[in-house]
Amino acid sequence: MSDSLIDPTDPPERQAEKLREIAEVLMRRVEQATDDGGAAYAQFRRAVLLEDQVRARTRDLEHALDLLNESNARLAEANRATETARADLANAIETLQEGFALFDQSDHLVLFNSRFVMQMPDVRDRLCPGLRFHDYVEAVSRSRYLTLPEGETPEIWASRRRARHRDNPHTVINISLLGHRWVQVSDHRTEDGKTVILQTDITDIMRSERRERSRMLDDQARLVRATLDHINQGVCIFDSAHRLVGWNRKVGAMLSIPVAQFRLGADFDRLFGQLAADRALRFDIAPTELLDWVHHTERRPPLRFGLGRGETLMLDVLAEEMPDRGFVISVSDITAERRAAGALAEAKAHLEQRALARTLALEDALSVAERANASKSRFVAAASHDLLQPLSAARLYVSSIAEDATLPAHREVLGRAETALESVEQILEALLDISTLDSGQAAVAPGPVPLRELYTRLQTDFAPHAALKGLELRVLPRDLTLRTDPGYIRRILQNLVSNAIRYTGCGRVLVGARRQGQSLRLEVWDTGPGIAEEDQEAIFREFHRLNARASASEGMGLGLAIVERACARLGHPLGLWSRPGHGSGFFVTVPLAETAAPKPAPKALPAEPSPGLVALLIEADPEIRRALPMLVGKWGVDVIDVADIDEALTLLAEIDLKPDAALIEHRHGAQTGPGHGLGALSLIETRYGPIPACIVSAERSPDLAAACRARGAELLTKPLSPAALRAFFAEIAQSERT
Repeated sequence: MSDSLIDPTDPPERQAEKLREIAEVLMRRVEQATDDGGAAYAQFRRAVLLEDQVRARTRDLEHALDLLNESNARLAEANRATETARADLANAIETLQEGFALFDQSDHLVLFNSRFVMQMPDVRDRLCPGLRFHDYVEAVSRSRYLTLPEGETPEIWASRRRARHRDNPHTVINISLLGHRWVQVSDHRTEDGKTVILQTDITDIMRSERRERSRMLDDQARLVRATLDHINQGVCIFDSAHRLVGWNRKVGAMLSIPVAQFRLGADFDRLFGQLAADRALRFDIAPTELLDWVHHTERRPPLRFGLGRGETLMLDVLAEEMPDRGFVISVSDITAERRAAGALAEAKAHLEQRALARTLALEDALSVAERANASKSRFVAAASHDLLQPLSAARLYVSSIAEDATLPAHREVLGRAETALESVEQILEALLDISTLDSGQAAVAPGPVPLRELYTRLQTDFAPHAALKGLELRVLPRDLTLRTDPGYIRRILQNLVSNAIRYTGCGRVLVGARRQGQSLRLEVWDTGPGIAEEDQEAIFREFHRLNARASASEGMGLGLAIVERACARLGHPLGLWSRPGHGSGFFVTVPLAETAAPKPAPKALPAEPSPGLVALLIEADPEIRRALPMLVGKWGVDVIDVADIDEALTLLAEIDLKPDAALIEHRHGAQTGPGHGLGALSLIETRYGPIPACIVSAERSPDLAAACRARGAELLTKPLSPAALRAFFAEIAQSERT
């Protein structure tokens, strides 16, 4: 009932008054009641409870009023403190000796002191809180007290001022005012984006600097005067009006002009007229050309000319313009230099004649040497080729007989003969390599070369040779990839390992590699006799062997010569370490490839040739035509041997037969044509279609190898290897079975 009688929105005094009225009414009703049912007592209890609630509510209201009064007191105190701080800030800003202004984040003026732009009254009158920075700059740029730089308009000045304010959080500029006064203006951006501007009067500082600069200029002028008097050149300085403003004593002595004629402000035309009147002087330009240069209205380039007085005096004159349109003329005595230059020119001409004669003699000697070297290379190549032809036939004959030999003694003799032929083949190949490298025609094709495969092949090839001499051969491969020519790097390492085994009597040969940044140093160490320091250069000469008693089967001293030339051709540094009695080490530094070379899939060994294969052999050498059929006939391969392509086409047409394979000679030194090699293969395939082919040649050029790969033909070099022939025919037989 009480909740419905009292409005909570009424003030506490009003609510208390209502409660008192309600209590009085209830008490009167209790006193007037005559019923015996206890209704009056119940009303009395409710009145008492209501009075308690009124008291509790009254206490709460009084507490709330106390809190409200306390908050109002604190707020009043804070307002007083704020006003005090604002007043203190205003007083502090006003006490500053500099002009001060604060712009808010939107570049509107918040407050400023009385010294801000006090030097510009016409701008000061426009200052008020809320003024935009743009309008403030515009007013400053058009102030009549502002002195703008030469050639700059108020619009340009205002644009530059706003740009610096926008782009730089902290800027400092100096503003020139009327009456030779200056103000330094500093803009500083606060962390919350406001801008503080400080203005400092720097007039005294600028005037002091100008006085100091003037004093320094006077000192510099005295120093320049003393310097001019002590240099070896004569110097005249003229201002933009062509008046003399500086000179030294030497210029009068050099030009034979009396000292009395040199005075401050003397006109150039008058001085030059007196100089030109001296008939003993010789100009190497027209005198009017110098006058035109002096009176030229545009920018004047430096002008240099010579003056001479008989044979006793030669002068070098240089006229140069200064930034203020004045000019300087310097005069140098070059008499001694000219005489020395003449003597030097005469000596040079004499030396040139001698050098020309010596050059012609050297060119003749070089031409003779080049012809001799080319002749030697051609002779070696031709001789090697001519020797490879019968050597190839001999190896085929020996291989053919070896398969039929049954007695051990016969097999031993044939084995020694084959070994001797292999030694001759190695010597011829070395001669060919030397000839190719010396002629400069060795072509290299750098590519990724897996080191592990290279070292594994070395282990396989040379382990038997080392075992025969009782040596330990250790090859330590690594899973790295080189970037080099695969054929040449293999030949380099083969020669180094072969040389180490040949000259090592006991102990071991170690082949390893050390990484050096982006390169790998390939190393071959041995425990041989070592090489004396005086012999370490000689070992790389061809046909040079330290052990003169070595037999021809052990080499002719070409291995290291080939290594040195091949390393030079590939650009791989070659190093050597050796101590007599302790062994030697050879090092070849090769760059690493950026990516590893793809590992080729293992190639399955071919089976034995099948009987019934028919092979066409085109070979000009009759001995090879007789020896090769004897060898391959034992493998069940029938051979049709002819001397040239015409005979081959005629014979095939007569018997109407397409051969299963073709072995075609490529003649050394001849151009590729229809009569041999790939040209002959093209003629055969035009008539009979694709045929498995093998090009046989004593030529070992990379171009021929690339051409054979492009045609899908194999290339076998002479002397022919029986194992390579067997593999060729076995692969053809295997492809036919599949």
